[in-house]
Order: sequence, then C-alpha cells, then structure tokens
Amino acid sequence: MPQQASPRGTFLKVAEAVRAQIDADPAMTELPTLAELMAAHNVSRGVALRAFGVLAEEGRAERVRGSRWRVVRKGEEGDRRPLAERIADVFRTDKLEVGDEFPSASALADRFGVSRPTVAKALDKLGADGLLSESRQGKQRTVLALPGREERS
Repeated sequence: MPQQASPRGTFLKVAEAVRAQIDADPAMTELPTLAELMAAHNVSRGVALRAFGVLAEEGRAERVRGSRWRVVRKGEEGDRRPLAERIADVFRTDKLEVGDEFPSASALADRFGVSRPTVAKALDKLGADGLLSESRQGKQRTVLALPGREERS
C-alpha cells in the first residue's frame, strides 16, 4: 500500500490511538517511545511529539526528565512532589519518633505505587540527609532525626 500524504490533524489521530491504549490497559504506566510511535503510525518525529503534547494538555501524560513520558491516571493529579519528599511525610503521618523503625522498602513501594528500587533511592536520599539509619540486610531502618518543617500561615 503506497504511503499517502498525511492530512492536517494527523497528530490528533495519533493522540487518540494512544489515548485508547491508555484506556484499554490500566497497568500502562509509560507511553510508547517516540520511535515506537513513529513506526506504529508511520509519522514523523514532529507529529509524534505533537501527539504527546496533546496528551499532556489533557492531563493524560507528563514528560519525565531523562525518561519516557508517564501516563497520568485520574486521581493522580494531586501530589507531584519528588518521592523522597512524599516519603518524608511518613514521619508525620505515622507519628514516628527518633529511634522508631521506619517502614520497609516493600511496604513503602506498595503504599506509593512505585517499585522497590525507586523507593530505595528515595530512602538513600533521606539517609544522606541524616533522617534514617543506613540500610543493612535483615535490619530495619530506624529514625535518626525528624525532618524540620517550616510552618507558614
């Protein structure tokens, strides 16, 4: 089948196809790569980027620096802070004190809906900030200090 010139609005058709993929697969967390989208729809890089832009404007996807575009599901619009900051809230929400055991990486991964390696990186950052003990196999992390919060009225 010979390739025909694309009519205006091809990026909207590509965006609709990706939107349908997102709706059909609740486990989908990342959009296809630019190369995959270009090959699947036989479009240029610019058309693929415009399709991603449409999904971003709709709040269905967001660009992740250094990674693939991420799918945004309804109900996820709330907290966009880095994971380490959201995990730091655990000190307050779980009413932890210095010396208490901190939840495990597995428990936090389930709680925040991310992978254990992702949680481990965030926990390492909190450890580097002096809030948590270092990770050791078979030993639970403990709270070394509480994060300081500036209360603003």
